[in-house]
Amino acid sequence: MRPRALAILPTYNERDNLGQIVPAILAQADVLDLLVVDDNSPDGTGQLADTLALAEPRVSVLHRAGKRGLGSAYVAGFKWALERGYAFICEMDADFSHDPADLPRLLAAAQHSDLVIGSRWVRGGGVRNWSLLRQFISRGGSLYARAILGLPVHDLTSGFKCFRAETLAALDLDAVRSNGYAFQIELNYLCARRGDRLQEVPIIFVDRRVGESKMSSAIVLEAMAVVWRLRRQGRRVKGEG
Repeated sequence: MRPRALAILPTYNERDNLGQIVPAILAQADVLDLLVVDDNSPDGTGQLADTLALAEPRVSVLHRAGKRGLGSAYVAGFKWALERGYAFICEMDADFSHDPADLPRLLAAAQHSDLVIGSRWVRGGGVRNWSLLRQFISRGGSLYARAILGLPVHDLTSGFKCFRAETLAALDLDAVRSNGYAFQIELNYLCARRGDRLQEVPIIFVDRRVGESKMSSAIVLEAMAVVWRLRRQGRRVKGEG
């Protein structure tokens, strides 16, 4: 039997995107399943996800009682995947900013790496429809965290990732408290500290088709604070013996 993979799709008010992105993800590989983690979206995203799951056995839905944050949604999805024996576990956005067509490249790279990161800031990667300010915040944030933590990753805030199951199983997921950009930085840091093999593959990040961006100043400030918390808790990765 071929190893199965799972894409985790956290949602909050993504009804207008969900009906299109679900079949786009499933079309990428017949070994790829999909888990929608919905935080009780008031626009009916959860109900639409249930309808899609009834029609397609490769789709599952995890309902949560309220809006609890992106990081905790991914942790819930990771645990769900590990309990069901998936070999590869991907995370991505529901708004087409992460191109489903890139999933096969992430999965292929994960055959030889513990964590694969879809990177905007390596050769061949980039962004579309972003203001110069948003590019500065994203790229500058990665440079800031990389310098403080000594991480060998150019796009530390990318939310398009593929983990080997054993990589996630080795982490204390209950101890991960951050959300947003900070969540992505923390996972990269924890994996690098363990000596996991991290690889970046270039992606083009396209701003969401419909709906509102969930980025805020609070998310940016949280990421800056988490970087220093991680630095206080342990040495820079490059300083490890």
